[in-house]
Amino acid sequence: MKLPHPGRLALLFCLAGTGLRAADTPVPGASTVWRLDQTSAVGGHATTVLGTPHVVAGPDGAAIQFNGSTDGLLVPVNPLAGLAQFTIEVHFRPTSGGPAEQRFLHIQDELGSRTLMEIRLLDQGWALDTFLYSLKTKSQHPLLDRSKLHPADTWTWVALVYANGHMAHYINGVKELEGDVDFAPTLAGQISLGVRQNKVYWFKGEIAEVRFHPVALDAAHLAHADPK
Repeated sequence: MKLPHPGRLALLFCLAGTGLRAADTPVPGASTVWRLDQTSAVGGHATTVLGTPHVVAGPDGAAIQFNGSTDGLLVPVNPLAGLAQFTIEVHFRPTSGGPAEQRFLHIQDELGSRTLMEIRLLDQGWALDTFLYSLKTKSQHPLLDRSKLHPADTWTWVALVYANGHMAHYINGVKELEGDVDFAPTLAGQISLGVRQNKVYWFKGEIAEVRFHPVALDAAHLAHADPK
């Protein structure tokens, strides 16, 4: 596994990677990294546990396994709150035999603005589906192409990047889709992992790590799996 930055990196390093100056950054601070090695707390926040997700061996330590029907975690925090730009990275392994529609990360603020990362699972593999919706601007945009498939049962880094009215998502550091959306900074809220927050569209597979960066990282600074 090749990681372009350590688990807890300084904001200055992020800025150097994106060509942004400190003045361009909406809030100061470092990136937030969640290593999923227990179900009772994530990133120092006590969780609400749905079903019986459990800790298993991941590619570089622990991961949490979700069964695709009843397992999920609710985390009472929104790491994107107040950010005008951001990057979310997730290291996960969708497994075969799961539902056709699966939501593995859902952030929603107290007004109802949403950030979603999902997959669509077919017999030939899975397609990444990302979505931003801003209640403040009434703007929304999905990114999904079911012809762009990736193998199940394989550890993969995916990323969602937003800045200046533009979103893009990446697979192992390679841009796949992009589009325009006016996504206003969000408020306090919560995250669900392994399921949508209204307890539908369950994820089957494992999640090892989630990273939240307060800047829009470029492709060169996104995490990716080494080719086999």
